[in-house]
Amino acid sequence: MTERTDLGPEDQKIVTLARSARARNGVPEGAAVRDETGRTYVAGTVSLASLKLSALRTAVAMAVASGAESLEAAAVVSGEGALAAEDLAAVRDLGGAGTPVFLAGADGVVRLAAEAG
Repeated sequence: MTERTDLGPEDQKIVTLARSARARNGVPEGAAVRDETGRTYVAGTVSLASLKLSALRTAVAMAVASGAESLEAAAVVSGEGALAAEDLAAVRDLGGAGTPVFLAGADGVVRLAAEAG
């Protein structure tokens, strides 16, 4: 894993939003996505008896439900060291194979940058 500190301001913003969602809600993960118009959607892990969604899949679902047609970028703040295949697939479904996905730790430092493809 490589740490990244060279994010542009818009990408750093979604990392910060994801970090805030995780801390505010006391959930294992926070995520944020940015759509083609620059709108952001922020979510935390959903863990109900009848519904379990990662923070990133929840953020993607919120974007779709709000009418987003594509994604520019996504970010996840988690204690995990890798991105789940299902999370990358959700981003790819809406954003396309080249959509960047950033994985940061609780400190907000991006440890992994991947493409949804």
